[in-house]
Amino acid sequence: MINFTSVRKKEISLRQLIQDLGKVDLHHLTNEMVDEMLSIIEGCEDPDVVFVPEDPEAYDAAAATEEEIDMPWTLGHVVVHTTASAEEAAALAAELARGVAFHGRSRYEIPWQAITTIGQCRARLEESRRMRLASLDMWPGTPHLENVYRPSPKGTQMNAIARFVYGLMHDDSHLGQLRDIVQQAREARS
Repeated sequence: MINFTSVRKKEISLRQLIQDLGKVDLHHLTNEMVDEMLSIIEGCEDPDVVFVPEDPEAYDAAAATEEEIDMPWTLGHVVVHTTASAEEAAALAAELARGVAFHGRSRYEIPWQAITTIGQCRARLEESRRMRLASLDMWPGTPHLENVYRPSPKGTQMNAIARFVYGLMHDDSHLGQLRDIVQQAREARS
C-alpha cells in the first residue's frame, strides 16, 4: 500500500508521490486497500458494528444533524463513509480521464444507521471494490491526464490519477480509527 505519511507531513506533494502510477497500479492499490479494511474487521461480530466507541476527539463538521457533530462513529459508520468517499473519487477520476471538465461532486453515502451487521460491512466493502475497479474500466486507452481541477482554492490541482489516489488516501486516514473501534468493541465483548 502507499504510505501517505510524507504527504500528510507535507514533506512531498501528492503529485510527487504518485508520479509513476498508472491505471494498473490503481487496480492493485484498490485491492490492497479493500483487503486491508476487510482484514481489520475480520473476526468482528454483529454487535461490534453498532458498538459506540470512546472517541474524545470525535467531530464531524459535515454531520447531518447537530446531535451527530460530536458523536463517535460506529464501525458501520466508518465503512459507509470511507466507501462513499473512495467511490466519489473513483467516479470523478473516470470523468477526468475521459476528458470531462470537473462539474461538481458525485457522492452518495448510504445512511450509516442502516449498516448493523458485519455481513453488511463486508458486502459494502466488496461492492465498493467492484465499483471502484469498474470505474477504472471506464478510462480510455490514453487517459486525459492533462485534464485537471482544483478541489479547493488553496488545494493542489488534481488529474484523474491524483483524484483516484486521493480517495485511497482518505481510506488510509480512517484505518487507525477502524482498528481502534474494533479493539474497543472486542474488549467490551470480553
